[in-house]
Amino acid sequence: MKVEQIYTGCLAQGAYYIESAGEAAIIDPLRETQPYLDKLEQTGAKLKYIFETHFHADFVSGHLDLAKATGATIVYGPLAKPEYEIYSAEDGEEMSLGNISFTVLHTPGHTMESSTFLLKDESGKDHAIFTGDTLFLGDVGRPDLAIKQGSVTKEDLAGYLFTSLREKIMPLADEVIVYPAHGAGSACGKNLSKETFGLLGDQKKYNYALRSDMTKEEFVEEVTAGLTPPPQYFAKNAMMNKGGYESFTDVLKKGNHPLTPEQFEHIANAEDALVLDVRDREDFSDAHVPNSIFIGIDGSFAPWVGALIVDIKQPLLLVVPEGRSEEVVTRLSRVGYDNVLGYLEGGIQAWTDSGRGTDTITNIDADRFEQLVEAGEVDHILDTRKPTEFLAEHLLAAENYPLDYINGKHFSSLDRKEKYYLHCGSGYRSLIAASILRARGYDQLVNVRGGWKALQETGLPKSAYSCPTKMAQEVIDAAVAEVL
Repeated sequence: MKVEQIYTGCLAQGAYYIESAGEAAIIDPLRETQPYLDKLEQTGAKLKYIFETHFHADFVSGHLDLAKATGATIVYGPLAKPEYEIYSAEDGEEMSLGNISFTVLHTPGHTMESSTFLLKDESGKDHAIFTGDTLFLGDVGRPDLAIKQGSVTKEDLAGYLFTSLREKIMPLADEVIVYPAHGAGSACGKNLSKETFGLLGDQKKYNYALRSDMTKEEFVEEVTAGLTPPPQYFAKNAMMNKGGYESFTDVLKKGNHPLTPEQFEHIANAEDALVLDVRDREDFSDAHVPNSIFIGIDGSFAPWVGALIVDIKQPLLLVVPEGRSEEVVTRLSRVGYDNVLGYLEGGIQAWTDSGRGTDTITNIDADRFEQLVEAGEVDHILDTRKPTEFLAEHLLAAENYPLDYINGKHFSSLDRKEKYYLHCGSGYRSLIAASILRARGYDQLVNVRGGWKALQETGLPKSAYSCPTKMAQEVIDAAVAEVL
């Protein structure tokens, strides 16, 4: 028996390859299927099953393309009703794979169709559970992401989750390995561990949601507390996973297409395309195509694209580091942004060599920023971190303008005649915000390098907020309502 976790850090997502006696299964595959096909070719195994734990909201799964390429059966648990052919397994059903087997455990709560797959080894002993978003290390899946299903509320789903955990998962042996769909950095939970797999016994001891003395009412309250609105692309990805999508091969062929500056500019105007610059933040600041948006490929790229570009079908043109165009198109497709029309061949150098102009964004270090504040030359400081980060500690003179809600009414209140200094945690998010504001006609913007990490070392007055670890929902709701 072979069990391999295939972890993708930028999405904090775990897919799984399981093999026994020449037969294989893949659980929750990513959009691009070639790595899985290469693995099957190397081992000589035949893919029998593609298990999907639920309709994923934070990425587009590769199940359809993988099934077409291999003839494997797509398996969901009960209640999943997609618009393509699947095998709908019953709760408790056992499915063989070589000399091992999977038992389907219907575990509604994160979504109604959510299921956990229990792997039994060659001797029939419980070996591992593939929990999807039902159980993470340190947390459980948030109950507010399900595709609308009648009048089911997040409180209802949390109640189902309580029962699923206690009736289907917690009775399993402590030595059973937990393989979740996500780790730290995912928006599918609140308190995910940096570890990507672990023992169920440890979760019973340390995961707040698995406390044996917890009542259902306490569980519902804790699991639903502190939830900020999910990124806008989540519902769209879930619908793509349920309804189907364009072949990744076609998406890559269309998007990984070099364009001259002339072609690039023509398409931008003719198709009303958004220019997305994914280069290093300093390179973007020094020179970029006017009205382009920065979301750096070496940061949390795909989640920020999904959070900020509202139209998932928006035509996109790319400015990329040399040799990384295929990577960028691939990572965009993972969150459903399939309408890339090409990339600028030769990058910003080709653009300037063609005689076309560029824009810049000013960056300053935290020490220089401190000098300007103390000299009375700074009137407006925008902290673009999340409301929870801002409430924990912030500069006294700063206002919270979270990047997550840059499309809300809060940002529209800014004055284009004023000068704004922006910071976040490290300088990445604030530069994204600055680029979006620059494209919207705000010309006097300064980004603080190093963000809060650097500002903490300055003597600027800071405010600590006395806030419990598990912040009350009404506190977060009030903070979010202020900026939406």
